[in-house]
Amino acid sequence: MANLQVNIGNLRLKNPVMTASGTFGYGLEFQDFVPLHELGGIIVKGTTLHPREGNDYPRMAETPSGMLNCVGLQNKGVDYFCQHIYPQTRDIDTNVLVNVSGSSPEDYAECAARIDALDRIPAIELNISCPNVKDGGMAFGVTCAGAESVVRAVRQAYHKTLIVKLSPNVTNIADIARACEAEGADAVSLINTLMGMAIDIERRRPVLSIKTGGLSGPAVKPVALRMVWQVAQAVRIPVVGLGGIMTATDAIEFLMAGATAIEIGTANFIDPAVTLKVRDGINAWLDQHGCHSVQEIIGALGE
Repeated sequence: MANLQVNIGNLRLKNPVMTASGTFGYGLEFQDFVPLHELGGIIVKGTTLHPREGNDYPRMAETPSGMLNCVGLQNKGVDYFCQHIYPQTRDIDTNVLVNVSGSSPEDYAECAARIDALDRIPAIELNISCPNVKDGGMAFGVTCAGAESVVRAVRQAYHKTLIVKLSPNVTNIADIARACEAEGADAVSLINTLMGMAIDIERRRPVLSIKTGGLSGPAVKPVALRMVWQVAQAVRIPVVGLGGIMTATDAIEFLMAGATAIEIGTANFIDPAVTLKVRDGINAWLDQHGCHSVQEIIGALGE
């Protein structure tokens, strides 16, 4: 068996396979299907400083080779997580990360600070694709200045491994990644969902309650792969790749493009055990090709 261990900053993963936020609950919901301790990491659903009800239904729609969602970060808030969820996850023998969202840099920083106090949460993933209510609804993650403001605030409040999740709905994602790196991010993860839409032609109305939503699944993989490759060349910090990963082959493509680790999202809805199948597939490929470590293929894309 090849050595699958990778490091993201000070975060050590037993293998490069993690779960994407919003697709794996708190991990607890999947423990009947997956031995959670065998995963490289679990990234729990988006958590905000205050409880959020999310958007009205319908907020999910199938599309060719993917799905749209506009769930709207429904969650019971960081204090609920700390008091009720954390005690159930703290003894899982893998890395449990919290995806942190907010509506202002101050909200992000306060939420991160409360998670910083939890000794068995070694890292957070900062979702900077949320609407900035102070700036006309624009997402923080679509401008360098917006990204910098959030990462700077959180870096001052949070002292463990900080991964920043990037939005693909930008003109130059490499510039955003460099801005996050400059403000102290330990790693970046990408991509978040692409903005999309579906229309009910009989009702002549959008399918989703807020008209648009985030597109995920196999349809976004080529875009995600291209962006991971671009960002991996632009920054010195580790890159975590996600977007349409369904198989070990998909994951290996992301690793070769420069990702140190990967996240699996939409595929969890199709096969709850897909994460371990991908891990085993990576290992089998490495064995077949005489590789002793996954490090041998990270960023190994030829010119």
